[in-house]
Amino acid sequence: QLETLEQEEQECLELTPYPTEKRTHIVSQEHGMTVTKTLQEGEAETQVQSFSHSRAKLQGVLLEGASLLLLRVLARRQTLPPDLVFPAIDTEGDLCTSSY
Repeated sequence: QLETLEQEEQECLELTPYPTEKRTHIVSQEHGMTVTKTLQEGEAETQVQSFSHSRAKLQGVLLEGASLLLLRVLARRQTLPPDLVFPAIDTEGDLCTSSY
């Protein structure tokens, strides 16, 4: 049984004169998962948002790293089970579904 314990995502846009850096940090904790989003645009004050999702809502959650691993396994097996859907967390940190 595999479980994502922590995931870090970083996106940098080098736009003159306002470079932008977005970071999303997801960490598994006892109560569920905590998502922390950080946004830095140019010289503006860094914006930080943090929120949590409960374990009950995340049952079977498939984050980005696990999704890539699953896609490789499915490609290797050359098969795709019908209606393969997992709960996921989108780029905004909200709950969504991931369908294959």
